[in-house]
Amino acid sequence: MATSTQIQSALNKTQQATAEGKISSGALENITCWLTQDRYEHYVPGILEHIESGKWQALDDAFWTIIPFGTGGRRGRMVDFGSNAINDRTIGESAQGLAETILSLPSDGKPLSCAIAYDTRHKSRHFAELCASIMVANGFHVYFLDDYRATPQLSFAVRQKNCSCGIMVTASHNPPSDNAVKVYWSTGGQVLPPHDSAIIDRVMNVQQIKTVSFADALSQGKVSIVTQEIDDAYLAAAGKFAWPGSRDIRVMYSPLHGVGGFAVLPLLKNAGFNDLSVYGPHSKPDGDFPNVPGHVSNPENAVVFDAIILEAKKQRAEIILATDPDCDRMGCACPVTTKPDSPWATINGNQLGALLTDFVLGKLKQAGKITNRTYVIKTLVTTDLIRRIAESYGVICQGNIHVGFKWIAGLMDACGPDDFAFGTEESHGFLIGQYARDKDGPVACLLMCQLAADLKAKGLTLHQRLDQLQIEHGCHLEDLINVQMEGSEGMATMKKLMQSLRDNPPAEMGGLKVLTVRDYGNLTRKVIGGSTEALDSSKSNMLILDLALPGQSLPSGNAIAVRPSGTEPKVKFYLFGFEPVASADDLSLAKKTVSERIAKMKSDAKRLA
Repeated sequence: MATSTQIQSALNKTQQATAEGKISSGALENITCWLTQDRYEHYVPGILEHIESGKWQALDDAFWTIIPFGTGGRRGRMVDFGSNAINDRTIGESAQGLAETILSLPSDGKPLSCAIAYDTRHKSRHFAELCASIMVANGFHVYFLDDYRATPQLSFAVRQKNCSCGIMVTASHNPPSDNAVKVYWSTGGQVLPPHDSAIIDRVMNVQQIKTVSFADALSQGKVSIVTQEIDDAYLAAAGKFAWPGSRDIRVMYSPLHGVGGFAVLPLLKNAGFNDLSVYGPHSKPDGDFPNVPGHVSNPENAVVFDAIILEAKKQRAEIILATDPDCDRMGCACPVTTKPDSPWATINGNQLGALLTDFVLGKLKQAGKITNRTYVIKTLVTTDLIRRIAESYGVICQGNIHVGFKWIAGLMDACGPDDFAFGTEESHGFLIGQYARDKDGPVACLLMCQLAADLKAKGLTLHQRLDQLQIEHGCHLEDLINVQMEGSEGMATMKKLMQSLRDNPPAEMGGLKVLTVRDYGNLTRKVIGGSTEALDSSKSNMLILDLALPGQSLPSGNAIAVRPSGTEPKVKFYLFGFEPVASADDLSLAKKTVSERIAKMKSDAKRLA
């Protein structure tokens, strides 16, 4: 145990380092807290060693802020100690804060319970057992998925077992250094206001983390292993969306070293997709993601598919599907045409959302299940092609919600799940049905296989069907820029950028006049050089610049959205281009026009950052 003299010496050195600009004032405050409060006693030796060794950058990274709850829960780099890191203390505070929040609410009379699952990342199993031990110590029964399982299966388990809450241990598609907890409410959806702020308040003030032995809790029946039960029930629920149709498609699948093989493969096989192979180098569950470019298993990144495409060509596969480590996102690549020597190309999240929206609504229409109440949901930064497709079916498109699938799940319950048809976001998230309240990679794979097989029977590829949709509804192209802004300096830069855009928005972007600025932080819509009106939405730190074509005074469908990520240290620029298409012959010209426009917008956006 450290002496008071050692701690005071360390505090003096930390204060001096702050004065010299080696660490931030936020780090000083949090280090002081961890060195002087009894609840952090276990972590003091490691902190003292770092201070004595002058590891100021590492200390600043670990302590400059308190790791927040964002769009995907509490996520960050794993470090043995630190308020801005994932470790036993911050994970423990998250579980304890969740338990205390639920215990503070009026009882509904049912027993308290929590479903817990984990992915293939380093320490995921350890953190899952830790969370289970804490929830049991606080009076909850825990339903534990005792193997690598997908995030949508955790969402399903919360609903299936009528739980008070749920915890998924995963950092989704982040690098191997990271981990996280995603916190779920009794709906099976990630936590929404006001419960999120209530949990944060509790987490920030946790003094004692209650815990029991996981092994003892298991032997005493306070933890129930429900892996097989949830597997069977989930596959039955998701399998209901295996509609009649062709199964003649050769599929290659990659779990990207994650959990997907435990859900995607049985779901596809149960649905009759038997011409199915797994890309060998990605098949082994491994938290280092060793055979993925950059060790980042994100199916949004086209480079992830390069090696898989080479193997798919050798095996004459007709579609590649990939899911991220916790299997809630799906990515896809396939030949551009039906010719044997056709080049392959990936399909981005906006395009996948449009294809699947059209496919699902087409199936519902064929079955006579579309009514005047049927609706789909997309986020504000997801392509408007989805809205136009929905309207062509006479279906409502709910699109005034922010980034994060939790908002789609919340709106689904608010609008009535019986009329919900499909939900999608540009970051490769998709959901159908009522059995879960989070994006579902396995069911997205099932839908894509059915769509690809149906199109093959008509002599079409997914890319060709996308062209048909663009001809019918206009040319929509989108792009995304991620600007990394690490640490305390990055956060300051991020705030400065957003404030600058609010105070002095650019006059033009990509050669198009900035017509209006939608500020979701202040909930205002300002016409440049004109009036300001209230914006009907919930708050979020995001700006959307609506652009006007030359000679026009109305929004053109071309726009740029800017927002700091809720889960990673970066700012995202979402670029939207649109051009009407008069006929099939005009599509190539429209694509060229919009592509050039997007390139100019991208160049201007990079200069802003």
